[in-house]
Amino acid sequence: MKKVKEFDFSKARRVTPRETTAYKKAIEATFHVKRPSRGRPPKGADKYRDVHIRLHPKALEWAHAQAKQRGIGYQTLINEVLMQRATGGHAPHRPLSHSK
Repeated sequence: MKKVKEFDFSKARRVTPRETTAYKKAIEATFHVKRPSRGRPPKGADKYRDVHIRLHPKALEWAHAQAKQRGIGYQTLINEVLMQRATGGHAPHRPLSHSK
């Protein structure tokens, strides 16, 4: 096959939705594995809500410093602190899959 820079896209065509479905089914049948759907997974009952609050600058500085020390986002840290307070310290700790 030619290099991407040499490909003549004027002769290319779009794949139809019917073809995409057929390819997906063929891959699943060949490898016996269901392909995951693309995009963001659906949110469950415990989905987060977008809330805007005002915080004292010292509280925000503390959150930034603590979050940086732990390698997580400051909003995640604030959420963890609030959840611990709301549940009396019995909030389940969920390890993060990534850090900021």
